Amino acid sequence: MNISALHGLAEGLTGLVADPGRIVMIAVGGVLMWLAIRHQYEPLLLLPIGVGCVLANIPGTGLLDEGGLLKVLYDAGIKNELLPSLVFIGIGAMTDFGPLLENPKYVLFGAAAQFGIFGTLLLAILLGFNLNQAASIGIIGAADGPTSIFVASELAPDLVGPITVAAYSYMSLVPIIQPPIMKLLTTARERRIRIPYATHPVSKTTRILFPIVVTLVCGLIAPRATALIGMLMFGNLVREVGVVERINIAAQNELTNIVTTFLGITIGSTMVADRFLKWQTLLIIAMGLVAFVLDTAAGVLFGKLMCYLSGGKINPLLGGCGISAFPMSARVVQRIGQEEDYTNFLLMHAMASNTSGQIASVMAGGVVLALLS
Repeated sequence: MNISALHGLAEGLTGLVADPGRIVMIAVGGVLMWLAIRHQYEPLLLLPIGVGCVLANIPGTGLLDEGGLLKVLYDAGIKNELLPSLVFIGIGAMTDFGPLLENPKYVLFGAAAQFGIFGTLLLAILLGFNLNQAASIGIIGAADGPTSIFVASELAPDLVGPITVAAYSYMSLVPIIQPPIMKLLTTARERRIRIPYATHPVSKTTRILFPIVVTLVCGLIAPRATALIGMLMFGNLVREVGVVERINIAAQNELTNIVTTFLGITIGSTMVADRFLKWQTLLIIAMGLVAFVLDTAAGVLFGKLMCYLSGGKINPLLGGCGISAFPMSARVVQRIGQEEDYTNFLLMHAMASNTSGQIASVMAGGVVLALLS
């Protein structure tokens, strides 16, 4: 090792000693990478987030300075909302709205399960956050990473890091968070309710018109959500038309993988010690859990209401997967239903409720932006 290398190493170590917070954040980045690798918690995002966190906290790199790699990525991808919007193209291309079109009443579950957003918003205000910060924290309850990034980057850019980490961490923990709440709020008899499947398949024309109509309607109702809902529905349109299969495959694979990688690294770069190591960070992570609990509880309780109004024909578990954590939440409902009756198949109905949550979460984010920005 030559003299210049030793000098650089000494300066780097001195920088870490002078700012121990950097050491803590490098360790946090390591934990995120460990969770992604060892436990496979959202590895496609937590791994690059961990890498970005480590890179951002190495002293003397200049990566966060004007013209530095991480600064350029942030300005080009997060500050102007580009990367979250592009992610939605891939999500749309991977989403089948057929089950929702067969059971349009399930869109109500998506609306009910957004209660956690506004409940957490009120809690954040009571804890001393300003309105913009509280709204950004509440959006964690959308159970939708890109929407959380989209809203926080505009209303509370200083909180993008902890909000994103909380949103994606709890999304990966949906199979752990939701089951106890669903079981607590439902009876064994309710969980055993069978729902027949639709006998008439959705026509190709309907599948093609759906993303177009949703974009127009949602754009008129919540204009600020048009970027996200437009890209989501464009991706779905590419999937359904059947004449641009190359774009469809690229959206589901190459585009999604590349954008998710850069998105993760860029979000990780916001996790610098002087901004992340605050009491607010712990509060945000705690409130993210509250948001997911409120979402699930509100959805299940609305499901119980739907069950009562339908004369016991709707399984209330479906309300619990009205969040946007697709398709993990739908699989949770299927598993819980089969624990009571292994011959009961709720998956396609759960998918309908789950996909309605995707649309509802984007709409909720658009409404919040329209009211506050």
